[in-house]
Amino acid sequence: MLYLIDANVLIDANRDYYPIDRVPEFWDWLLHHAAAGNIKMPQENFDECMEGRKDPLVEWCKQDEVQEVLILDEPTNIEILQYVTAAGYGPDLTDDELVEIGQDPFLLAAAYSNRKNRTVVTTETSKPKRKRQNRKIPDVCNTLGINCCNTFALVRALNFTTSWKGRLTRR
Repeated sequence: MLYLIDANVLIDANRDYYPIDRVPEFWDWLLHHAAAGNIKMPQENFDECMEGRKDPLVEWCKQDEVQEVLILDEPTNIEILQYVTAAGYGPDLTDDELVEIGQDPFLLAAAYSNRKNRTVVTTETSKPKRKRQNRKIPDVCNTLGINCCNTFALVRALNFTTSWKGRLTRR
């Protein structure tokens, strides 16, 4: 299974529960699985991790090793991109609605191209009543028949552990 991660997986992990400077094991584990071909990100979604912020995640993303192993090395199929946008959000979206959706259709198109062997990973939660540009990734995945999970399901599936040994730090 290839796990395609949304930008919010990295953004939220660094901000909320696996800060780069406090849980480096998570980031090493992520790169290990990216190099092994288990985790990837489309370029467009990867670029979102660096937009408008100055934090350790931006510096991490700038590393050549990170980009080499994490970015999905496939061209975007424009027909699939157009299909997932129209079928997942709406066939007649305005330019403003497309801007609001952002880069999510690139992630969805990459997953849709091989639905049986790919899973989208996002921190978004289902909001089935939302329409058009306000739809959430899990709901669009459901509409399109794409597997979807959250970060915690990913870390369970690929067996992340910090292997903390209980050592105390003396000040």
